[in-house]
Amino acid sequence: MDDWHNNAKNANFENYINRISDNGVYIGTDFSENWSKKDFKSFSKPYFDKKETWNFKTIERNIYFSKDKNTAWFDELLNTWMGVCRGSGVLVKQKKTWKIRHYVLSVSIPNDEIQKVIQLKKIKDSIFLKKHNKHKLLKT
Repeated sequence: MDDWHNNAKNANFENYINRISDNGVYIGTDFSENWSKKDFKSFSKPYFDKKETWNFKTIERNIYFSKDKNTAWFDELLNTWMGVCRGSGVLVKQKKTWKIRHYVLSVSIPNDEIQKVIQLKKIKDSIFLKKHNKHKLLKT
């Protein structure tokens, strides 16, 4: 994970994107950000090309392993340009190399500030839910 974050900081695109498994998923802070590796690659490449990447510094990380030691899950606190964020995910061992299978980045919100954030999000959440429910109805 440290290498992955350092590859972003240093705008090393190939090493960064190759840390994600071929069937990996990246979930960002916006509700629209649920990307396959291919989609995340397309999204992130222009930032790397312009050397306008992100520098996430690990504050704390917890890692847990499956009995066979081929799967791990983790949570981490990060110091980012957005303030303190939380990352969590699943790693899988593929040919002696750990790959990110699933990564979730979320902005940390202090409990005593949540009401302000709820009010700030209310309109955009409402628009999203209307679109989402309309899309859901079209599928059925």
